[in-house]
Amino acid sequence: MDVGLFDYELPPELIAQEPAEPRDSSRLLVLDRARSAWEDHRFAEMPELLRPGDCLVANRSRVIPARLLGVTESGGQPVELLLLRALDADRWEALVRPGRRCRVGARLALAGGAARARVTGEGSEGARVVAIEGPWPVGELLERHGLPPLPPYIARHDAPKPEDRERYQTVYARDDGSVAAPTAGLHFTTELLARLERRGIGMHYLTLHVGPGTFRPLRAARVEEHRMAAERIEIPAATARAVHEARRDGRRVVAVGTTTSRALEWAAGEDGRLREGAGEADLFIRPGHRFRIVDVLITNFHLPRSSLLVLVAAFAGREVALGSYRHAVEARYRFYSYGDAMLIH
Repeated sequence: MDVGLFDYELPPELIAQEPAEPRDSSRLLVLDRARSAWEDHRFAEMPELLRPGDCLVANRSRVIPARLLGVTESGGQPVELLLLRALDADRWEALVRPGRRCRVGARLALAGGAARARVTGEGSEGARVVAIEGPWPVGELLERHGLPPLPPYIARHDAPKPEDRERYQTVYARDDGSVAAPTAGLHFTTELLARLERRGIGMHYLTLHVGPGTFRPLRAARVEEHRMAAERIEIPAATARAVHEARRDGRRVVAVGTTTSRALEWAAGEDGRLREGAGEADLFIRPGHRFRIVDVLITNFHLPRSSLLVLVAAFAGREVALGSYRHAVEARYRFYSYGDAMLIH
C-alpha cells in the first residue's frame, strides 16, 4: 500500500496547543465500524457509551521529563538531548540536536553546568550513547532540570509551561519510561474512572514505554516496508487474567490508545489468549491485521502518514477512518496529543 493512502488535509489551527480543561470535557467522535457512521459526543459521556462488563485496558507508562538542554564545552553552542532509555546507571541512548555538535567524543555541559555529558558512541535508530556525570542520579537530574517532551507541533515545545509536567501525563501513570504520552489516556479523570467502576466497567493496566518510533512518520514509500522500533512492554498477570475472563464471558476488551492496542495484539497467542510477562514489542499493525484481543479502541486523532493512523485504518477500515477524519475537520475537532478523541466500536 502506498503511504499516500494515509494522508489527509488538516488546517494548522486545528492542532491543539492547550489541553481541554477539565480533561474529560474534550470532544469525542464515536465511530460505528459496522454502519460506517459516526456521532459527536463528549468524553465525559464515556460511562454511558460503554457497556457494563466492558474490560478497559490502559497504558500506565509515565512520561519522563526527558529533554535536557545544554551547551558544548568547546564553544558554548546550544544542544539538546532527548534521553530515550538507560543502558546502565549513567549511560543512556539519546537523540541529540543538532547532531553535528554532538558527534562521538563531544563533551557537553548540561543543566546550567550542574552536570556534564560525553558522547561515547552511536546508538540504535540514529541515537547516540551519552555518559552523564553529575551530583545526582540521572533520574533525579531529569526531575530537577529536564523538560517534558512535548511534540514539536506544540508551539511552546522549547519552553513548556510548568503545568505541562502534569497535563502531559495520564492520571494513572506509574511506571517511568516514556518519551511521549499515551495520549488517549489524557482525557480520563479520577472522577471519570470512579463513574466507570460504578457502572461495572473495570480498568486494567499494562505498560508500554513509548519511544520515538511510535511518533516518527512513515519514511518508506510503501506501508509494508516500514519497521517499528521495539519498545519495552510488561503485561501483569492480573491484566492477562481479566482479559481472558472478559473474552471467555463474551464481554468486550476496550483498548485505551494505540500503544495499548499494539501491546495487547503483540502479546496475543494464536488461541486468542493474552500472554503475561515482559518483552520488546515491535508489532506494526496495518490493514490486513486480524485483531485477536481488541474489540473497541479509544484513541486521539493522529498525524497523516503515521503508523498510528495506519493502525486506526486497520481497525476501522481505511475509507471509514479517513471519512471520520474529514468529518472531524469539518466539525472543528482539535487534533493530536492535546486534542480530542475517538471511540471506535
